Amino acid sequence: MDDLKLRSLCAADLDRVSEIESKIAGSPRRPFFEKRLALATAQPESLITCGAEAGGALLGFAFARIQGGDFGRHGTLAVLDNLNVAPEAQGKGVGRAVMSGIEYRMRTKQISTLKTEVNWSNRAMTGFFSAAGFRLAASQIIERDTSLLHEDVAEVTTVKMDSKWQVHSGAGGNDYDKLQRDRVLVRSYKPDDLAAIVRIDGKLTGQDRSAYYAVKSREVLNESGIRVSVVSEDAGIVTGFIMARVDFGEFGKLDAQAVIDTIGVHPAYAGSGIGRALLSQLLLNLSTLKVESVRTQVSWENSGLQRFLHGCGFQPSQRLILTKLLS
Repeated sequence: MDDLKLRSLCAADLDRVSEIESKIAGSPRRPFFEKRLALATAQPESLITCGAEAGGALLGFAFARIQGGDFGRHGTLAVLDNLNVAPEAQGKGVGRAVMSGIEYRMRTKQISTLKTEVNWSNRAMTGFFSAAGFRLAASQIIERDTSLLHEDVAEVTTVKMDSKWQVHSGAGGNDYDKLQRDRVLVRSYKPDDLAAIVRIDGKLTGQDRSAYYAVKSREVLNESGIRVSVVSEDAGIVTGFIMARVDFGEFGKLDAQAVIDTIGVHPAYAGSGIGRALLSQLLLNLSTLKVESVRTQVSWENSGLQRFLHGCGFQPSQRLILTKLLS
């Protein structure tokens, strides 16, 4: 389209963005986009946006989150998690134009890696991304429902105490510390835990990623809507953590899904069951909140983490991770 103009999105685009989304997905997800546009204004360093308009009408748009360190990755990259073109403008190069706008803005921020997700059965989108230069990434998405871990189900029983039926762990209710989350103190993440998490991560990676965790802390406390991140303690000392958030609309998904961004256990506590305790409590919290599934990304090379998560019921997703390196 010869008269197509590219620009960053602003709060005034909310109605049109919601309208386009509604035409495509059948649900406007207005609160999700309202939050995204507010974030783009308040923290432009964390989000890249691009809209394509002609004749004063917005025809397509995209959002890309700027990340550094999620899922154990090193370096900064952009994650394209929303790309939509109005039905009446599809097939006219609007999507390609919006993509070029995202890439231009990435270059100005000196970001060279762009990632996205797509359902493997969505041939239109996989074809679009392939033509745009995306390739299959060296990692996979794994997911599971938020039902209890297998051993948690096996060990929970009801017992009668003080003339009331209560739920306890352990056969007959006599051994109350059977469940991993009962053996380990696990609680919700709070701002004061940030320094301890940075120290644990430094032990595991040999790097100082305090800037990444400062951003992640702000996100899980203020931006995700529901606080689900958890930490473990031993005598008041933080020994492990899971940084997680609830995804209310990324990659076009309509149902709420939890995303585990980072998991870490202090090396001194390796093999003590803290990882399972953290995950057990996270699943319990998510199921209570009516969040039905949780996902994460794992590098093909990280066999240890893959074994742990597969042992906890995670299975490969139908979604593919695609990546593109800008020239």
